[in-house]
Amino acid sequence: MLDSTAQGFADRHIGIDETALARLLHVIGVESLDELATRAVPAAILDQPAGDTIAAAALSLAPVSEHGVHRELRELAQRNTVTTSMIGLGYYNTLTPPVLVRNILENPAWYTAYTPYQPEISQGRLEALLNFQTMVADLTGMDIANASLLDEATAAGEAMTMLRRASKSASPRFIVDSDVFPQTVAILQTRAEPLGIELLRHDLTDGLPDGEFYGLLVQHPAASGRITDWSAVFRAAHDRGALVAAGADLLATTVITPPGEMGADVVFGTTQRFGVPMGFGGPHAGYIAARSSFARQLPGRLVGVSKDADGRLAYRLALQTREQHIRREKATSNICTAQVLLAVMAAMYASYHGAEGLKAIAARVAGHAKDLAAGLAAGGIDIVHTDIFDTVRARVPGRAQEVWESARTRGITIWVVDSDHVSMSCDEATTGEDIAALFDAFGVRIPGDLGTPWRAPAQLRRSSEYLTHPAFHRYRTETAMLRYLRSLADKDVALDRSMIPLGSCTMKLNATAEMEPITWPEFAGLHPFAPAEDTAGIRALISDLESWLAGMTGYDRVSLQPNAGSQGELAGLLAIRGYHHSRGETQRDVCLIPSSAHGTNAASAVMAGMRVVVVACRDNGDVDLDDLRSKIAVHADRLAAIMITYPSTHGVYEHDIVELCDAVHAAGGQVYVDGANLNALVGVARPGSFGGDVSHLNLHKTFCIPHGGGGPGVGPVAVREHLAEFLPGHPLAPELGSGPVISAAPYGSASILPITWAYIRMMGTAGLRRATLTAIASANYLARRLDEYFPVLYTGDNGMVAHECILDLRPISKATGVTVDDVAKRLADYGFHAPTMSFPVPGTLMVEPTESESLEELDAFCEAMIAIRKEIDRVGSGEWPVDDNPLRGAPHTAECLVGEWNHPYSREIAAYPAGIGARPKVWPAVRRIDGAFGDRNLVCSCPPIEAYS
Repeated sequence: MLDSTAQGFADRHIGIDETALARLLHVIGVESLDELATRAVPAAILDQPAGDTIAAAALSLAPVSEHGVHRELRELAQRNTVTTSMIGLGYYNTLTPPVLVRNILENPAWYTAYTPYQPEISQGRLEALLNFQTMVADLTGMDIANASLLDEATAAGEAMTMLRRASKSASPRFIVDSDVFPQTVAILQTRAEPLGIELLRHDLTDGLPDGEFYGLLVQHPAASGRITDWSAVFRAAHDRGALVAAGADLLATTVITPPGEMGADVVFGTTQRFGVPMGFGGPHAGYIAARSSFARQLPGRLVGVSKDADGRLAYRLALQTREQHIRREKATSNICTAQVLLAVMAAMYASYHGAEGLKAIAARVAGHAKDLAAGLAAGGIDIVHTDIFDTVRARVPGRAQEVWESARTRGITIWVVDSDHVSMSCDEATTGEDIAALFDAFGVRIPGDLGTPWRAPAQLRRSSEYLTHPAFHRYRTETAMLRYLRSLADKDVALDRSMIPLGSCTMKLNATAEMEPITWPEFAGLHPFAPAEDTAGIRALISDLESWLAGMTGYDRVSLQPNAGSQGELAGLLAIRGYHHSRGETQRDVCLIPSSAHGTNAASAVMAGMRVVVVACRDNGDVDLDDLRSKIAVHADRLAAIMITYPSTHGVYEHDIVELCDAVHAAGGQVYVDGANLNALVGVARPGSFGGDVSHLNLHKTFCIPHGGGGPGVGPVAVREHLAEFLPGHPLAPELGSGPVISAAPYGSASILPITWAYIRMMGTAGLRRATLTAIASANYLARRLDEYFPVLYTGDNGMVAHECILDLRPISKATGVTVDDVAKRLADYGFHAPTMSFPVPGTLMVEPTESESLEELDAFCEAMIAIRKEIDRVGSGEWPVDDNPLRGAPHTAECLVGEWNHPYSREIAAYPAGIGARPKVWPAVRRIDGAFGDRNLVCSCPPIEAYS
């Protein structure tokens, strides 16, 4: 039965009501959204309106209300069974402090923030990420750490390729210890093969293998639970010219010697057990840390310390040019890989507990493992390793399944290693009752001498200090932490304060009704390797999503494993590679990429073992079909694929898309349609129907998963049937097949999939199409209103843009000296986050309003931009000098207005350019930041407290 209030959610999600829509359509010059679709979208790919389209592609959904969707999700959640998980293998129960749940995970000031490309209005999350980097560097014993990666296994893959870049060895061999998590080994195999890296598994406790190798990788503690002093092995590797990577459990490093102090060059891992629930696999913040000599080789984002225009300490993304351009065709790493929201959670968990608190948690975990091992040994059970931290591996010849079932009857799930061995991992949530239940499961009596304090073996006992910075001392009470989190959030502009009109980033509403279920224990408390019978509800939700996404895109099969858009790109290209290889066409390795493409495209192609050949674009931004045909002719026998973003990165529906796809197919290539702009296609056109063979979809863009300051994200990959067998597989999920492994967990960041499920379910088929067309209408409205002030660079055949438009500031800059940076920073004084700067065209702004914004907000943004143009004219006329005007001085802090004022413009113009009360004032935390200074003087951990004075 249709919920009586079901029609309400689309009206709450879409910011444009009927009256406002009439205004938008009038300015654009069309009578209806359907007419807009026919004017903007090429007829060859346009689906017909209403139920004839998505419904015909196997998606026909009537919407439900917010309360209705929660009822349905509750039914799915109740089909899951949350046991006491002692499976381990890199995933553990943790006790998240409620103050962090309420004030970070459930707080839109944190979860609706975007990547801090405008650092002056992102100081809060940048400080939190600097804390994260400091925490990781301290705990691993390394010099520098990045601002998070996607998960532990992919961080291992990044470590492997980073050492390849840094190594002076000509050998392609990389040694992986035999006692490493299976999902990590699987990722290493996926990443190594296309790059020509040869993996060799070897038991490194027996010493190094013969022959040359450029690096090695170990786990500390190992997958079996063993803790080892690796110092001699690392020295021996260095003596032979090899570099060393080590996976480290950060909780363990609070009490045992970290790999950095043993001589590792790179350390990687996950921060999941620092307050982030297992969530059936994610999202969790991975990490990577390195010696300072490798700082500029680190993959991912790096927060650095710099100074602002007044000389005050300020934070920014360091090496941001590398971040924006992603090394393109020279890349062996994809930089769009971060989990900022979860990194913030982990950093604040460490701050809340401090060094002593973390050490106490670690000792309690290790104490439970010691008691379990001692009690089982006393009962006649053979324990494989005696030097352990949290994991006990027991030898039970022929009885492993029997012991597993016995533990299950007591509400505990352990891990069956093989028919003769079981493994049990203790964690922060483990209790004495759990240990007693395991004794019972094994059929041994509870010893009477348990509970003696645990101490690490003498040679592995950590003695060095860590987390000594005040950031890890000041916030131990809930009052202090609450105020700290509020003070940081107050320094940032997120979607809860303002429209964020970033082109290609789709900052739409992340509705509360969508977000709430991710904290439900039935979703959050699931181990990714839990038995299928325990996870029926989340698997049904995943199946629904795969079906719905296939229906919306015109593809046949979908995998939700990739946990970022970059990983979806890699998965799609590896599927194409696997397809060609299966047909004996191993020579097909050329990937055509338009010059306007996202930098991630080229990076992903290189990671998939392909050679990038750039295709030119015409003056109007479209792919140059003549150049395309020329490149196809040259590379026909070697053509693997073309990667094209549709609508284009220029914000236009290219009318030649079908012809382009046909030309590539005729030469035997595959068509990869980058789904970054799918929010301009849902319900309007389907890439799988107009020529695409594969696409990745950004659930954090089109389907409402929040960006969280630069992650979480989900980047599922959708394919036509002939590529289905090459979709991601997983060694611990045989139902997925044997395809390349992309993420550590079989279903990626599964705990945030309820967000997208709820969005689709509440919008229904008609609501999804209306959202797309409203976003297109809003973008065209902005283009019409702003074109006379800032010319719109590209439009389609009928003068229409898609969901975004590019404003050309280059003639203005040439005439006046005012730069795109000046305009972006000045927008902060008006209370707005800037659009995307200088991408895909230097000197421009790419603006995307999304369907969630109201007409009032669109008009306020237009008025701010028009007012800025008038300020530019005053600079151009000579009234204000080029080097001292409100734009060059922007952004303005409250502090800079106090005291002496020696500028040719007034304090009022600086502080309230739109007038007092015109818009709630969000004061930038710092003045304009000197990026070059920060890159020359790279500091990427918490500076000493004296630096703040």
